[in-house]
Amino acid sequence: MGSGERRVRFGTLGAAAITPLALTRPARDVPEVDVVAVAARDRARAQAFASKHGIQRVHDTYEDVLADSEVDAVYIPLPNGLHGVWMKRALAAGKHILCEKPFTANAEEAAEVVAAAEGTGLVVMEAFHWRYHPMAERVLSIVRDGEIGALRHVEGALCFPLLKRGDIRWRADLAGGALLDAGCYAVHMVRTVAGGEPEVVDAEAKVTRGGVDRFLTGQLRFPDGATGRVTCSFLSRHVLSIRLRAVGTDGELSVFNPLMPRFFGSIRVRSRGRRRRERAARDSTYQHQLEAFVAAVLDGAPFPTTAEDAVRNMAVIDDLRKAAGLAPARPSAV
Repeated sequence: MGSGERRVRFGTLGAAAITPLALTRPARDVPEVDVVAVAARDRARAQAFASKHGIQRVHDTYEDVLADSEVDAVYIPLPNGLHGVWMKRALAAGKHILCEKPFTANAEEAAEVVAAAEGTGLVVMEAFHWRYHPMAERVLSIVRDGEIGALRHVEGALCFPLLKRGDIRWRADLAGGALLDAGCYAVHMVRTVAGGEPEVVDAEAKVTRGGVDRFLTGQLRFPDGATGRVTCSFLSRHVLSIRLRAVGTDGELSVFNPLMPRFFGSIRVRSRGRRRRERAARDSTYQHQLEAFVAAVLDGAPFPTTAEDAVRNMAVIDDLRKAAGLAPARPSAV
């Protein structure tokens, strides 16, 4: 950290629409964070973003952000297929990393990032912000404490309409598609609740003419015999679904909006003939995530969405694609 101060100075590689939600706004409520630099595809875009969000320096290129000695960490909200290459470049430049999901295009590329980070002492966090909200810990405690008995089935869904056909998430060359952009959350939620790594039993996808999956559902099996299911879509009969469900030998847990619990998030539990509902705290998942990142950088605090965990998540995604007849996504050309 600069001058021994307990601060984390961020540069952002890109001025994506998610950046204010995930970084610049929550940074206002995390005293140790300063967002000090930005670069975008063109300088005018970066300048406009900097002016709007009070960022001190505008750089011409992403490389310039990485070379900035007053940047401690970078936020990477670039298209999916560019995550891996810029993480490896950021690590080579000695920067901590908060990278948007999915971590990379595929598991092989994720493993390359892990190898590049080994021995550096740098924090590399995948931005699964849902995992840092107290609601996530509450869900896990209900399951782990045995309130619904032994876990037998868990399923997650993230479906929403993406009607703008020019959106980058419809582009195969940028590692787009429903599974990588939305299903990565469902996979992560199911893996987290089950507490293990699943085998993909079967999967089905609906693919656009451009080679991008607009819908995918997959069946999973865990080592202890529990089953799982993930569902994701951009365009299907599943118009809107953001949920998590766990079934045990003694009951059932149902979570509404585990992704953004501040918007009507709730937990319903049925156990041994009793039912109850718990409302989620209405605070920001992104602020909790940023606080965890800062604690990891400044104090070496552990955190759940590590690069190693990302490799395991991407491996399930690769297997789902394979089971659905799709090849693993490929990194984008730089």
